[in-house]
Amino acid sequence: MLTPQVPVAKEGYPFIGFAAFCTLVLALLGLPVAATLGFMATTFILCFFRDPERLGPTSPEALVSPADGKVIHVEKIPDNSFTGEETQKISIFMNVFNVHVNRIPCQGQVEKVIYKPGKFYAADSVKSGLENEYCATVITTPAGKTLAFVQIAGLIARRIVCWLEPGDAVVRGRRFGLIRFGSRVDLYLPVETEIIIKVGDKVRAGETVLGYLQ
Repeated sequence: MLTPQVPVAKEGYPFIGFAAFCTLVLALLGLPVAATLGFMATTFILCFFRDPERLGPTSPEALVSPADGKVIHVEKIPDNSFTGEETQKISIFMNVFNVHVNRIPCQGQVEKVIYKPGKFYAADSVKSGLENEYCATVITTPAGKTLAFVQIAGLIARRIVCWLEPGDAVVRGRRFGLIRFGSRVDLYLPVETEIIIKVGDKVRAGETVLGYLQ
């Protein structure tokens, strides 16, 4: 059963409140064009921070998407700095119109959370995965599998929020953070994982099945 949830992420409250206040002031000053633009900006910010409920799959082996957006890479890589193993990597690009609340892809325990400052290249570029600011979370599943999901800041997104800490027990579909105003999430999975999505697919956090742990 879903837990009742306010449909807007609390991290958006200051932005929404400020935009709404400015809109009200402009309206009271008799500046209809500026007030209209302010109302449009407030509506956009409200939509950006929306946080809808999601219903995930029932299979315990299913991996759900950690982010809303479009799959831009699916590839096998020989090594990575997060798990230290050969992995399958899935990259999901979130534009400014996607929901930006991120969710846990599978059940497990947080082993480490790594934050690295960096640059702010466009999130769908190759450079972004190598040089941009990121926050990586590594978890171990009950079956002993290790995987990582990495929140990457983009050209517009310059604020990564992650609520996880080492030692946290996590469940699939749980909200774990967000990235403000356009970004990307990379997922590093065990090499034997059965991947069922492909480049170009649209996915929804906590709901779309990306594959199955073997």
